Amino acid sequence: MKDNIDRPSQADIFNPRGGRITNVNSLNLPILRDLQLSAVRGVLYRPQRDLRHKGSAHVQLVDNFGRSAFDGELHEGQIFVVPQNFAEFKKAGSQGFFEWIAVMTNDLAVRSPLAGRISTIRAMPEDVLVNAFRISREQARCLKNNREKVSVFTPSLQGSRD
Repeated sequence: MKDNIDRPSQADIFNPRGGRITNVNSLNLPILRDLQLSAVRGVLYRPQRDLRHKGSAHVQLVDNFGRSAFDGELHEGQIFVVPQNFAEFKKAGSQGFFEWIAVMTNDLAVRSPLAGRISTIRAMPEDVLVNAFRISREQARCLKNNREKVSVFTPSLQGSRD
């Protein structure tokens, strides 16, 4: 009846230079099926930062029409609600690390990355991207194949910028 999603060894996704993400749903905690809930625990950090101090994160939120709904900083203790089907982006601030817990109202909530090897965009045919975004075929190909990582993106160690 319990699961510790704060334990780093339990992370579903781990990047030593970027952070970790741990999911809990009805598959690993069956009581959540009855409650129709699932949760995600995330920790983002930047290389060579003090991991003893909680910092902030830059968060961007976009609705399903591509309009910006939020573009700003979040700090410890703040609550942020993300409506269903909105795209979100989180980047750890320049100091310390950023952690969050997300609670979803479905015991098997689906989250789809927009970029990366298993992204929604990579799965789309080039023709769909060309027509939907009114871009060239070369731009569509670049958009589909621009990133190999799945989650917890980090800059390369050389030439990284804040």
